[in-house]
Amino acid sequence: MMHTLLKLRKGLVKLLEVAVIVLFAILVLDVLWGVLSRASGGLVAALVERGYEPWEFLPRGQTPWTEEVAINLMLWVSMLGASVAYGAKAHLGVDYFVGKLHPQAQALAEVLVNVIVGVFAAVVLLGGGAILVRETLAANVILPAMQIKAGYMYLAVPISGVFILLFCVENIIEIASGKRSEPEPLEAEV
Repeated sequence: MMHTLLKLRKGLVKLLEVAVIVLFAILVLDVLWGVLSRASGGLVAALVERGYEPWEFLPRGQTPWTEEVAINLMLWVSMLGASVAYGAKAHLGVDYFVGKLHPQAQALAEVLVNVIVGVFAAVVLLGGGAILVRETLAANVILPAMQIKAGYMYLAVPISGVFILLFCVENIIEIASGKRSEPEPLEAEV
């Protein structure tokens, strides 16, 4: 059973990593298109002024949806990226003072930190995020440029809360069983 849970965890983390990579790539392309469309607006105006008819695919100014897409993608990348970092034990922490403690006190401090993060994930991210999604969907708030409900964009908050909460529970179980794993090395460190 433990082997199955570890495979499931590894699959979830891989899914999160791939999602963050894909969303970040889309974010980069969106921002690039926004910059190019803004710059090409001046180019198109200059060509028309000189009597040239520009190609039809060149935008005549900044594409209106690029900023809205970038903001929402940034929300998803940030929230899911935080989940990935927490799952890989790559989150920020002050380990200097904890490292000076007795091993049992270190374990207790780590459990305490995971409990605090877990409560935050459950109350603020999961609970508050669910309320945020529910209220914005009920209010029928529509994103003007993308013409989709804002509540769908806010789903990143409770989804990341679920993952962070799961990782907190996993960390506490590892510490309690005495089988603490070290932080996973990032790709650049390998």
